Amino acid sequence: MPLPYVLLSAAVSLDGYLDDTGPERLLLSSPADFDRVDETRASADAVLIGAGTLRADNPRLLVNSPERRAARVGAGRPEYPLKVTVTASGDLDPAACFWHTGGEKLVYTTDEGAERARRLGVAADVVPLGPGLDWRALLEHLHDVRGVRRLMVEGGGTVHTQLLQQGLADELQLVLAPLLVGDPKAPRLFGPGAYQAGRLRLTETRRIEDVVLMRYEPTAPGTGRSVTAADRHWTRIACELAALCPPSETAFSVGAVVVAEDGTELARGHSREGGDPVVHAEEAALAKIGPADPRLPSATVYSSLEPCARRASRPAPCARLILSAGVRRVVTAWREPDTFVAAADGTGLLSAEGVDVVLLTEYEESAMAPNRHLLTGE
Repeated sequence: MPLPYVLLSAAVSLDGYLDDTGPERLLLSSPADFDRVDETRASADAVLIGAGTLRADNPRLLVNSPERRAARVGAGRPEYPLKVTVTASGDLDPAACFWHTGGEKLVYTTDEGAERARRLGVAADVVPLGPGLDWRALLEHLHDVRGVRRLMVEGGGTVHTQLLQQGLADELQLVLAPLLVGDPKAPRLFGPGAYQAGRLRLTETRRIEDVVLMRYEPTAPGTGRSVTAADRHWTRIACELAALCPPSETAFSVGAVVVAEDGTELARGHSREGGDPVVHAEEAALAKIGPADPRLPSATVYSSLEPCARRASRPAPCARLILSAGVRRVVTAWREPDTFVAAADGTGLLSAEGVDVVLLTEYEESAMAPNRHLLTGE
């Protein structure tokens, strides 16, 4: 199921704290960075915080710039992003600023929490998610029911931790402030847990007055049939590689990337790479990795098109090459049509050998784009 783009936003001290333990909120961002945050909010369809942050900070979560609000309205969007909070207990203060400023509000909670929130009379739509909080169900509901394509998450530490642990964050925007808190009782950005994000990829650093903005994206693949933000990233890369293929009237344009469990890119390739008119994308990528590389069994192969199960140009189809390499997980964007091979079923061949095959149909259009001329009726 498609999910919103999830952007985690936070500011921390040099020693990793979100706040101190004093009665007033510790301001970590600079004035210019607060304006950047306002701009980021204005770009989002929804802004989300946990109930703990709502209680501790009593935020309004508004777009403060009149010009940015006017631009949203001029683009046919609501003046303010949808404001979302998440609570297991439903224990919310109906007098909080959150409910009485800005536009629409939404509460995600448990079945029990929903009853409590409604009894308290919070001024928001309340959506129960069942006996427990389910982040994937929450994101699916935001995307499918509320039309949210870009979600900004502003805290707190528990929310950020859970989204990273479950591989549901697409980006982390972290501001580092020149302050030291030094109090072990103060709240930290991330709590303990078995993170699946692996080594994050740094995409930008920017000095903003006396703070530094660092932007990261996760790289580690999912496990089994679970899908992470990194899976979406690498599938998108595979589709971009497909667009690099020399055009052909007799073969598909396909891109592929092989990624280790820790998020390290092992190799990439695309159809007809290097002037070879018959080389396939997965074949080109795997040929660049030593067959004894110990990272292969836990790696993931990302391909814009389902790996082939039969081919005339080489002795072994790509599905067999993947099996021979020992790879146990494949993510693809598009099932192979019958254009060149009838009843193509690389997924079936791989699955029969115990490989987890994940289909990310949200990238099907991107995978098909460089192949339109080959498809019947296109």
